[in-house]
Amino acid sequence: MPENVRIVIDGRELSVQPGTTVAAAVLRSGTWKFRTSVTGQPRAALCGMGICFECAVTIDGRHDYRSCQVPVRTGMVVSTS
Repeated sequence: MPENVRIVIDGRELSVQPGTTVAAAVLRSGTWKFRTSVTGQPRAALCGMGICFECAVTIDGRHDYRSCQVPVRTGMVVSTS
């Protein structure tokens, strides 16, 4: 069995199985808010297949990744703010 992948989500380290999507890792971390809408409302993952963009996060300093479409990799830093 492959080793778990260690990532950081909102400053907290998390260990997840290889092949896990960033969206699944964020939810596993106990966070349900992925982003804030332009009107200030918290938004959560919705469709899980990359259509709605509600799961948009910042990964390694780059904005607007659809987290349901991105597999985790060692050392990844994810921000949901």
